Amino acid sequence: MRLGMVIDLKRCIGCYGCQIACKAEHGTPPGVFYARVLKREEGQYPNVKQFSLPVLCNHCEEPPCVDVCPTGASFKWSDGIVDIDHDKCVGCRACMMACPYNNRYFNDGNQNYFGDAGSTPFERARAARHPTGVVMKCNFCRDRVRAGKMPACVANCPTVARHFGDLDDPNSEVSRLIKERGGFNLHPEAGTKPSVYYLPA
Repeated sequence: MRLGMVIDLKRCIGCYGCQIACKAEHGTPPGVFYARVLKREEGQYPNVKQFSLPVLCNHCEEPPCVDVCPTGASFKWSDGIVDIDHDKCVGCRACMMACPYNNRYFNDGNQNYFGDAGSTPFERARAARHPTGVVMKCNFCRDRVRAGKMPACVANCPTVARHFGDLDDPNSEVSRLIKERGGFNLHPEAGTKPSVYYLPA
């Protein structure tokens, strides 16, 4: 089994629903977004359009972040999810430098949403569970998946642009979409074999 995600760029409207759902699910510190939506404009007036690209950890089959980790804190589960053991992480950030997708974050613990006013009850309730001085990243909402649910970004996408399933199963929805619609990865030249695919717009 190799869990993966397919994102349909034709359906994505850049609403940030995935980013907000992820933020609410994980209660990450300010500036830390496991799921992000990158936007850019293409063309020239009057033929201009905005392009939205949702990004997250690619849960690579050959993850360079795991290879460079000196303590074994970065590792891969048998289902393909790349994760971090915060008890082993020493905050060296070697994995952040090795990731060709820039989808890892360092939690220095020195931020809150309202500066000198201090942390909010939400921050104390949710963000307090994140240890400081360590690297953080998306883990495909591992606990939700193991409970039989979809990752938060998939479950909350209003246009059903995200699909999640077993890439090793040729009959799964994700495998079918990749084959039928010509799914592609970001930065294939990096040789990491990502588990996140995109369907062309």
